[in-house]
Amino acid sequence: MKKHVTAVAILQIVFGAFSIIGAIVLIFAFGIAKHFADDQTASFVLNIISVPLTIGLVLLGALDIIGAVGLFYSKNWARIMTLVMGGLGLLNIPIGTLKGVYVIWTLVQPETVTLFEEKKPDVLQQ
Repeated sequence: MKKHVTAVAILQIVFGAFSIIGAIVLIFAFGIAKHFADDQTASFVLNIISVPLTIGLVLLGALDIIGAVGLFYSKNWARIMTLVMGGLGLLNIPIGTLKGVYVIWTLVQPETVTLFEEKKPDVLQQ
């Protein structure tokens, strides 16, 4: 299952990067649209739409990447975060759904859960 966890981490990094790149493209697209909008109200509406979209995309992309890095270090919080992000990815039909199913399937397997269990040092056996 370690190979599956590595594959999930790589997928999360790739999808997170695509999300951040999409936010950058949106910033430029809305900037160009605001340039052509002569009306003050139209410019205001474009700001209302573009700011939350770009912030949301950057936030989701950053969470994907942070969770993936945590998966590489076998952190349990990263497994939980990636499960949540995989669940959100189910809404992104069809590719995100396939990725989300694979992420959830990989991270809920009993063998995977044991990989992420925190090893507590046994101080009494010295």
